Amino acid sequence: MVRIVLKFWSTCRPGALALAALGLLAADAARADATLDRIKGRQKLTVGIILSGAPFGYIDPQTRAEKGFNIDLGRALAEKLGVKVELVTVTPPNRVQFLQQGKVDILIANMQYTEDRAKILDHVPTPYDRAGGAALGRKDSGIHDWADLKGKPVCISQGSNYAQPLADIYGAVVKGIPSQPESMLALQGGNCVVAVHVAPTLKLLLADRPDDWKDYAIVIPTELDPADSVIWLRKGERDTAAALDAAVRDLHGSGAMLAMAKANRLVDPTFLEEEQRKFAGQAKP
Repeated sequence: MVRIVLKFWSTCRPGALALAALGLLAADAARADATLDRIKGRQKLTVGIILSGAPFGYIDPQTRAEKGFNIDLGRALAEKLGVKVELVTVTPPNRVQFLQQGKVDILIANMQYTEDRAKILDHVPTPYDRAGGAALGRKDSGIHDWADLKGKPVCISQGSNYAQPLADIYGAVVKGIPSQPESMLALQGGNCVVAVHVAPTLKLLLADRPDDWKDYAIVIPTELDPADSVIWLRKGERDTAAALDAAVRDLHGSGAMLAMAKANRLVDPTFLEEEQRKFAGQAKP
């Protein structure tokens, strides 16, 4: 093989060499998205998930099983691709690293779309949800508006997309904590005036553990920076993105996505109801 290649290069004129080089580069680019082939070849989709709390991902205290909307979505996508699923727990600090290193094929990990994230990763075009940030604080904190956070310590998860608007727009002193549960402990320990995380998780936390959080509430009525929740992939994986996008659209149109959300007690399914109506005519029978 080496001799054939060397002979080819030695007999090519400069113009032909340039065209051949471009052809090889194009071939390499075409082969760059081998993820879908690997998924089908090994008959397994590896999904990075975060177990930070209901409704998206958590450990059932009785069965110790992984449950949540994101877990159900990962399983549904694997079924659509005709393969099994492997769930890999990631954290906000390491989730992008796990994806880029190939430890997972995709991320369904509470990562809303941002332009900064889109510079280093690709994503499935159709969102599976939309979420904004909520501010959980003591009822007597005196915080009633995002502007009230100026100069005050605010706890978030490391890598959260809420860091930029909190610091740059509202002048908060942002404290990145490794995980959402640790952020909640920091809030209870008085290390921050509020903790900002996706609204559905904080709302369920207050509903499910009223005694633990009786002195706390979502103190700001509006959500911070609502954005699409999308599935993230490595750069250049167009075939994988297309296959997953078709699956997401079908899950929306068939009503399966909305059913999964309701089964996991997603507080406000309005966005998913809109997506179901949008894609209803496209769902496969």
